[in-house]
This record gives sequence, C-alpha cells and structure tokens, in this order.
Amino acid sequence: MACFSSSPHYRGFLWLVSALRVRKTKVMEPLLSRMIHFLVGTIALLMFAFRNCLPASMTWQLWPQNEITFWTGAVVMLAGLGFAVWARIHLGRFWSGVITLKEGHRLIRSGPYQFVRNPIYTGILTGVAGTAVALGEVYGLVFLAIFFAVYSWKIHREQRLLAGEFGEEYTEYCRDVPALVPYKLPSRS
Repeated sequence: MACFSSSPHYRGFLWLVSALRVRKTKVMEPLLSRMIHFLVGTIALLMFAFRNCLPASMTWQLWPQNEITFWTGAVVMLAGLGFAVWARIHLGRFWSGVITLKEGHRLIRSGPYQFVRNPIYTGILTGVAGTAVALGEVYGLVFLAIFFAVYSWKIHREQRLLAGEFGEEYTEYCRDVPALVPYKLPSRS
C-alpha cells in the first residue's frame, strides 16, 4: 500500500476524485478561452514527452548535468508540486480546472493564498522550473516559458472575473498579495 499511495497516478486519481465534490458552477469562462489554454498546455506537454523528436538545438545542455543539479531540481519540483497540492486542498469546493465562479463563491485569503493569489500556478511553475534545472537542457526553459505565458494569460482572465464579483475586496487583495511570486510574508498579529 505504501508504494501505491506514493504513486503519481494515485495522487492524480485523488485530484480527479476531489474535483467531483466541488460546488456548482455559477459563471464559466467561454469555451474558446478554455480550448486555447488546453491546446497550448497540451502542445507544451507533448514537446516535453517527445523531446527526442525536437531539433538538436532544443536539447543543448545549458549547465553540467550532475547529482547536484539533478537533486536541486528534484527538490524544487517536489516543493512546487507540494505547494500546488496544498493550495488545491485549501481551496476545497471552490476549485475548478477552468476559470469559474462557484455558487456561494468567496474570496480565499488564507493558507497558501496569503502568500500569492495563484498558488496552484505558482506551485506548478515552480515544479516545471525544478524539472528544467534537473534536466539542464534548452527545452526545459522553453517548456517553462510556455507554461508561464499560459498561466499569465489565465491569471489576467481570472482577475477580471474576480474583480467583477468581489469589487473592492479583490482590489485590496491584489494590493496586499502578489499574483505569483511571494515577496513578503504576512505579519503575525
């Protein structure tokens, strides 16, 4: 059981099962927007999966590949993915894989959302950055750049929706908490 519970397939299964328990959707982003996000992300993942088919210039080694760079990248990747999972669990029934507002939606400012407004994206991007460090090849940075562009675009769309729903409360949150990279820790009261 211990081997099964640490399997990435098992964690993915838990992520999908927990998606069944989310609240009903009140507002959802348009289909075209969802498709663009999905297609660009899929292209990036296919690039990564079939990196042996990429041009030779995409597989150039950027730094020496050794145990230090591998384990540094692996630790960064695991920390990032752990942060994303924490954010997903903390968001609970308000989570969605697409830009939505749920019935009874409220603005979450606790847990990882006190450090960054988009901790799931921060965690995933950190995980991709760790992978790029561990592999040390050009395509890792290209992969990271594509994901950064996709999430930046998605953040812009989410901000518009949340600002329309929560008004000044969301504007204040944006002033207090950065979108992706934490620059300060919250003060203890």
